[in-house]
Amino acid sequence: MAVMTGAQSRPPRVMGVADLALFYMVTGISLRWIASAATLGPQALWYWAMAFAGFYIPLVAAVIELSSRYPQEGGLYVWIRETFGPFAGFMAGWSYWTSNLPYFPSVFYFDAGNALFLGGARMQAWAGSTAWFMSFALIALGAITAINIAGLKWARWLHGTGAVGMWLPTLIVVGLAGVCWWRFGSVTRFDAASARPAFDLGHVIILSSLAFALSGPEAASFMSGEIRDPRRTIPRALPLAGMVVLPVYLLGTIAVLVVMPAGSVNPLQGLVQAGSIASAHLGIGWLAWPIALLITVGNLGAASGYLSGCARLPFAVGIDHMLPPVFARVHPRWGTPWVALLLQGGLGAVFCVLGQAGTGVQGAYEVLVSMGIIAAFLPFAGVFLAVLRVNSDARAHAPDVSRLPGGRPVSTMLALIGLGTTLVALVLAVLPAADEANKPLALAKIIGLTLVLLGAGAAIYRAGRRRAASHVG
Repeated sequence: MAVMTGAQSRPPRVMGVADLALFYMVTGISLRWIASAATLGPQALWYWAMAFAGFYIPLVAAVIELSSRYPQEGGLYVWIRETFGPFAGFMAGWSYWTSNLPYFPSVFYFDAGNALFLGGARMQAWAGSTAWFMSFALIALGAITAINIAGLKWARWLHGTGAVGMWLPTLIVVGLAGVCWWRFGSVTRFDAASARPAFDLGHVIILSSLAFALSGPEAASFMSGEIRDPRRTIPRALPLAGMVVLPVYLLGTIAVLVVMPAGSVNPLQGLVQAGSIASAHLGIGWLAWPIALLITVGNLGAASGYLSGCARLPFAVGIDHMLPPVFARVHPRWGTPWVALLLQGGLGAVFCVLGQAGTGVQGAYEVLVSMGIIAAFLPFAGVFLAVLRVNSDARAHAPDVSRLPGGRPVSTMLALIGLGTTLVALVLAVLPAADEANKPLALAKIIGLTLVLLGAGAAIYRAGRRRAASHVG
C-alpha cells in the first residue's frame, strides 16, 4: 500500500540493508565489461584497479556524504539542485535519466548474445541476427517494466536473483578456469611484461569504459523514499557491495584469459564463451547452459534495478511541479510511479530501434555504449562538484552527515580524483571504437543524439518552470 503524505501518495519503504546491498551488487556489476576488459589481455587487471581507485571509491564516498545530507527521494537530482540550483539539478537528472535509454538496449544486446548459448549450436547461428537482438530487448523491457509497476516488493526479488546471476556464474567460470590452468596451463601468459599497462589512445578509451562499468553506487539514492532509514542503510550497504564488485571483475577477467587468448574474446559473449570452452575441455560441456542462464537472469536483474532507480527521477521532478502532475502520482494499488516506469520502458524500446539504424549488431552496441557513458558521466561530474561545494560550506560539519575517516580533506581529495577521471572519460567516450567500420557515421550518431537529448532537456525545463510558476500562482 502506498503511504499518504497530505494529498501526495508516496511509495512504501521496503528496502533494508540486505536488499540494498544486493541492489548495489546488481547495478554495480555488469558482466559485459568483463568481456570488454579481457580483450586487453593481462593489462586489464591494472585498468580495473585504476578505475576502482579513480572512480568507484570516490563515487561511493560522494554518495555516502550527499545521501546523508539530502536523504529525500531523487538522488543526484536533489543533490545538485540543492548545491547549484534548479536548472543544474534538472539537467543532471535529465542527463542521467536519458543515459539509461541507450543503456537498456546495450545491456539487452549483451544479454541476447549470452542467451544464444541456451539453445546450443542451432541458436548460435543467430549471432548476427538483428531481429533476434531487437526482439529479445523489446520483450525483456516489457517484462521488467511490468514487474516494477507491480512494486519493489516484487522487483527486489528480481534484483536479488540478478545479483546472484552476476557473481555465481563468474565464480563457476573462475573455478573451471582454475582446473583448466592446473591441468592444461593458461593460454595467456601472466607476467610483468604482458601485464604492463599501455596508455595509447585505444587502451585509454577502454579505461574510461571500465570506469563507467563501476557506476551504480548512485542508483539506489533515487528511491531513498523507499529505503528504511536511508541515512544509516546506504553507508552500511555500499561497503558490503564493494567487497563483491571488484573481485568479480578481476577474477572474471583472469578466468576468461586463462582459457581464451585476448584476440578471440567476443565482447558480447566473453564470459559465457569462456565457460563453454572450459567446460568442454573438462568433459562437462553441459555446464555452459546454466552459466548462460545465470548470466541472462543477472542482466535482467541489472536492467530492472536501473529501471527502478531512474523512474524515480521524473517522479521526484514531478513532485517539484517541473513535469506534468501525472508523473508525481503513484499507482493506486501498487504504490509505484507507474507513468514514469512506462515512459522509461517505452523510450528504451525506441532506442532499441534507433541504435540499430544504419549499422550492425556490434556497431549498434558500440554507439549505444558511448552515448550511455557520455550522458551518465555529465551528472557524475556534477556529483563530484557538489561534494567540493558542500565541503566549502559551514554545514559540512553537521552531525547528521556521514563522513569518511579523515573528514573534509579526504572527501575533497577523493572528489577531485573522481572529477578528473570523469572529465577524461567524457572526452574519450566521444571517440568511436577502433574497429568501427563507419567512424564518421558513428561519431555523428553519438554527438548528434547526445545534443538532441540535452536540448530536449533544456526545453522541458523551460516548460516546467512556466508550469511550476503557474502552480504557485
